[in-house]
Amino acid sequence: MSLYNIDPSLTSSWRALESHAAEMSSFDLKSDFIQNPSRAKAFSLEWDGMFLDYSKNLINEKTKSLLLGLLDEVKLKEAIEAQFSGEIINRTEGRAVLHTALRTDSKDEILVDGQNILPEIEGVKAKIKSFTDGVISGQTAGFTGKAFTDVVNIGIGGSDLGPSMVVDALGFYRNHLRVHFISNVDGDHVFQTLKDLNPETTLFVVVSKTFTTQETLTNATTSRQWFLKSAPKEAVSKHFVAVSTNIEKVTSFGIEENNIFPMNDWVGGRFSLWSAVGLSIALAVGYDHFQSLLEGAGAMDKHFRTTPFDSNMPAILACLSTWYINFHDVQTEGVIPYSQYLNQFATYLQQAVMESNGKYIDRNGKEVTYRTSSVVWGEPGTNAQHAFFQLLHQGTTLIPCDFIGFKESLYQNQEHQDKLIANFFAQTEALMVGKTKEQVLGHKAGIADAQDSTVPFKVFQGNRPTNTLLIDRLSPRSLGQLIALYEHKIFVQGVIWNIYSYDQFGVELGKQLATSILSDFENPESSVHDASTLQLMKFYKD
Repeated sequence: MSLYNIDPSLTSSWRALESHAAEMSSFDLKSDFIQNPSRAKAFSLEWDGMFLDYSKNLINEKTKSLLLGLLDEVKLKEAIEAQFSGEIINRTEGRAVLHTALRTDSKDEILVDGQNILPEIEGVKAKIKSFTDGVISGQTAGFTGKAFTDVVNIGIGGSDLGPSMVVDALGFYRNHLRVHFISNVDGDHVFQTLKDLNPETTLFVVVSKTFTTQETLTNATTSRQWFLKSAPKEAVSKHFVAVSTNIEKVTSFGIEENNIFPMNDWVGGRFSLWSAVGLSIALAVGYDHFQSLLEGAGAMDKHFRTTPFDSNMPAILACLSTWYINFHDVQTEGVIPYSQYLNQFATYLQQAVMESNGKYIDRNGKEVTYRTSSVVWGEPGTNAQHAFFQLLHQGTTLIPCDFIGFKESLYQNQEHQDKLIANFFAQTEALMVGKTKEQVLGHKAGIADAQDSTVPFKVFQGNRPTNTLLIDRLSPRSLGQLIALYEHKIFVQGVIWNIYSYDQFGVELGKQLATSILSDFENPESSVHDASTLQLMKFYKD
């Protein structure tokens, strides 16, 4: 059996957590820190250049023990082994889930349909290295012999969000190639990107497993038409490469078969940046840095697979998130990186988390009776402090947040770095301690001050939970660790909630109806839609 079908709400740990949540309703973090001098150390983990302080959470030792007990009851250890060994854990689509195999340094066989996939993985890596080395050095050039200056990645969803986020995050390590991303079928997106490019020096990477995705194929076709305005048809093969499994459609597009990089059914789109989908990453930063990214993720894989859950970073983060979602009725969680390089990180996690665990049917095919995924959102600090932090501090909604920062500044400007980190630490402290009426008034307050009508507006309740993840330095390796950390957190929560995290049927219905509506634009008399949609179609076309 690949995954057990265990309703978490029927476990003894879940029932105990429900009772415990009631007991913790008056828990005060500030008081507990005073009463327990060892609290910070007790609720912290350090591993391989990463330090996780989760002491500013609404938990005590009993909370942690009960949550860890839940992991045992849902048989998380067995689920982890099922995933890493290549069992069919994506049952609804009949697939293994093996993005972890793309970054392993193990020589042990990993079998899919009886075949060891590691030689294939190494072959694809070698092809990526050869191609990217050629483009970066200028030896692989365009149809006029000029070296490439720009790369345009055309994809959507996991074929865009992951690579785009990583290329942005590793901006410090980028080479001379300018890498652009086209995803939206909005024509303004593609034409805005193309308008300043030189066809002679632009390389297009079209990423689509089936080579049938509407948005991607529309943008690829438009890009090819733009290119052919100044190039002969046979030049397409020098300027377009593909990441796909559909060799027939790709070659009919004009891309040579040796410029097709393969994809695999056992790698889901939102976890595919580690595969050939990461070709644009390797082009942007060079293959060695791409390999370091993989190695960092591989190191986190080992940590997750082998470390006891009480010291396991992904398991702890998943437990804390579950604690709030299922026992505090939390609906949203914030991710606040104190690095402008991670500007797209929360956006990336929105797909990774919500497309994975935004499910209401459990693995038994029944509706769940408990909340599953939260809404994930966020922006970099310090910008976020001047935007939505008002809600975090004084809003009526409890929003746990992950704060992510780096000890070392890449450009080594200590003045900026100290101010950044001071804000980073100050916000988690402020969210926890708040500000009382007495503190607002101050110890010298008189009667007139006590009657100041603005005092209530300046009080902060505090007791707002946060995790703090402090990493030595933003590098390809540490970024790989960070992404894999959240990937495994997603997996753990999917196991807890007894759902299939690796399908995404929820994205299909709208796409199907869009195809129908597009057809009906040309044949309105055949339209079969609701009155509102028909009205909108008419208004659009009038």
